[in-house]
Amino acid sequence: MPHLDEISHLLFGKPSSELGEVERHVLRHAKERRILSQDTNAAFVANQGFGDRVADSIARVGGSWGFIIAFLIFLAIWATANTILLTRDAFDPYPFIFLNLLLSMIAALQAPIIMMSQNRQAMKDRFDASKDYEVNLKSEVELISLHHKIDNVLLREIAELRADVGRLQGQLAQYRDAGSSQV
Repeated sequence: MPHLDEISHLLFGKPSSELGEVERHVLRHAKERRILSQDTNAAFVANQGFGDRVADSIARVGGSWGFIIAFLIFLAIWATANTILLTRDAFDPYPFIFLNLLLSMIAALQAPIIMMSQNRQAMKDRFDASKDYEVNLKSEVELISLHHKIDNVLLREIAELRADVGRLQGQLAQYRDAGSSQV
């Protein structure tokens, strides 16, 4: 089995000391014939904390049609209750100042939570891209290695065929010489 430096020079054109951590990681996996791909969703979720999961859940609910429709129904009920049903004893009369306060507080909390979720999604995308790069690099390494193995087999077979042709030419020459001496 070739040394890691020989392999890295053959595949990347530089010694292993000049390779990046990802390239060394991929070469180790290729040399040990271990699988490199993994379920990136499971790996990413495993590293999430409680707050991350809560923020993602809030963003998932807050960005859904169900939430929008439910919130529109809530607003319609609020406005109807405070203008029509409770004409004299409305707890939040028309311009709905208390409702505006509630909406502002919800928006003040919801916006950073959604941004946290979007930042985490961007991190997940970078994580996915990194894993894709590793898998693609390992595939390239394996393909190059396979090409070299096939080339070596072909060269060995060509050498064997040349030796066989040379041997057959020698035997043919002996038969010719034996046939011409009998005449």
